[in-house]
This record gives sequence, C-alpha cells and structure tokens, in this order.
Amino acid sequence: MNETLIKLFKQCFFAFGLNVGKQTRSKDVLALIRKLRPQNCGHDLIRIGGGRDGGYLIPNDLEGIEYCFSPGVNVVSRFEEQLADMQISSFLADYSVDSPPVIRPEFTFDKKFLGASNRGHFFTLARWKEKYLSGYTNDLILQMDIEGYEYQVILNTPDELLDQFRIIVIEFHYIEKLFDPYVYRIYSDCFEKLLQYFVVAHIHPNNYAGSVTRNGVEVPSVLEFTFLNKRRVGQMRPQTSFPHRLDEDNYSDGDRLALPVCWYS
Repeated sequence: MNETLIKLFKQCFFAFGLNVGKQTRSKDVLALIRKLRPQNCGHDLIRIGGGRDGGYLIPNDLEGIEYCFSPGVNVVSRFEEQLADMQISSFLADYSVDSPPVIRPEFTFDKKFLGASNRGHFFTLARWKEKYLSGYTNDLILQMDIEGYEYQVILNTPDELLDQFRIIVIEFHYIEKLFDPYVYRIYSDCFEKLLQYFVVAHIHPNNYAGSVTRNGVEVPSVLEFTFLNKRRVGQMRPQTSFPHRLDEDNYSDGDRLALPVCWYS
C-alpha cells in the first residue's frame, strides 16, 4: 500500500474521530508489565475503605504514619474515614465537589484538582504538601484517583517528595493506551519513576472498564496499583495467586474481571 493511500485512509478515519497509527510492539508492552508484577513484600495485605469501589488492599505497615494525601474525593471517603479511625489524618482535594461527603476533624479539604502546575483550580502535590506540612519529613500515604491526571502528577513530583511516601495507592486509567507508542513512552516514564523507590505490592483491575488484548497481551483499562517504598520491603517473592482473598469487584452489576495472568506469571 503506497504512502498516499495510507494518508487517505488516516484522514478518513480521523474525520470520524478515529486516530490510526502504529502500535507499540507487544514485546515492549509485556516488558513493562513484567517490571510491574506484584511482589510479596514481607507484610500481609489489609483492606482499607470497605467493600466494592473505594476499597484498596495495602500492606499492613501503617505504624508511625500520621498523614495521608488523598486527591479525588467525589462522593465517597471510606478509605480516609477508616484511616481516621486509626489516628491518621487526611488532606483531601477535589474541585468537582464543595466538601467531602463526611466532615471529620481529621479531614482537611481543598477545592482544587491535583495536576502538574499551580494555576487556576489546579495545584501540584509539592505545593499541597508545602501548604500544610512544610518541613515535615516523616512517612506519608498517597491515595490517588484523579481520572487520568495521575501520570502527569507523578512525573511532576520531585523525587525527594515521592520517596517520602511509604505507601502509594493509585488508580491508573486508560492503561490500554500502552499500545499507542507515544502514550507508551509517557506511561513507561511514569512507572519507571515509581519503580526507583517502590515495589508493586498489589494490582486489582477495576471491572467497570473491561480490558483489551493485542497479540495475546491483555491489558485492563483501569488498574488499582498499591506500591510499598523499598525502605519498608522485607524479603520479596512474586505474588502468584490472584485475586487476593480480600479483593472485591468494584461494581456488583459489572462483569467479573480478573487480573490477566501475564501481569503476575
């Protein structure tokens, strides 16, 4: 097929809102997935945030942690409520709501979106932390569900601040875009930055969005990752059994979605 015909096809598809281009090699996607395979880090996993959507599995390594940063509030705060019951206060931020669904003295709320710059109704993780915990050097928790902004937030966060988090829970969106070569580079840089300081302790697919498969490599669209700082990791061994006994489908009326085998074996 000559170049002129290829360009014509691309233009036709683009007119209908479709972007046609080269795909990331499956072996490159699989190589990144292998780096992200969950490990048993020497701590049992516990569920924080209740059942269904909003609950996450994290390592049972919370002693000494006083604060959690939790961007993306929406209509539930069960994760932060349970932390508050454990004497861990939370800073919450979400421009789409006027307040958390529950008001507690352990909650401090900003009507802001977390992003890669300090402009308008956005602020950075560094600015947020500096606002409330300037000079604070003890370990923190980050729990982030911000609908696709997570990649730019991680890439924008200074390494020193990133390493201050003992546990990070992130809901990563649009994972299927790993098959787009341009997006793959951005996603890969984001995960590689996290892997400098953290080990993947757990992955859970959100069954709301389904998955896509290319050349035998299955990629769920939305994945909940739990990371544990390498400073807190004991003897590691691969996690080879999924789902975890504490895992629950995010949505009871959706199809079941197990973590694909290529993500852990």
